[in-house]
Formats: sequence, structure tokens, C-alpha cells
Amino acid sequence: MPKHEILSDKEKKEVMAKFDVNESQLPKISISDPVMETMDASPGDIVRITRNSKTAGKAVYYRVVVK
Repeated sequence: MPKHEILSDKEKKEVMAKFDVNESQLPKISISDPVMETMDASPGDIVRITRNSKTAGKAVYYRVVVK
């Protein structure tokens, strides 16, 4: 399973500034997703998902938690 981390408020601002996006423009992940149910996530949180990649070494994705 890929590594999932909830971003701090500071990290959240940095990610949105880096990619010049707001929360509504990020891909979404449901609060009822099995992985989210094991974390202390709330709607509006941004989750960093890190996966191993054969071509890139590791790939990082961001998702905003929704109801």
C-alpha cells in the first residue's frame, strides 16, 4: 500500500502555492475510503500519497479529503 500522510497547514499552503492551485482543483479522496478510515483525516485535509515507481523512483500525488 502506498504511504499516505496528512499535510500540516504550512505544508498545505506550500503545495497549493507550488502548483498554483486551490483545494477545489485537487483530485479528491473520500473520507470513507478504507485508507482514510484508518487515519484521523477530516474533510478539507490534503493527503500526500507516495508510491514507488519503476520509471521515476517514487511518485507523489496529492488528494483533498471530501465527504
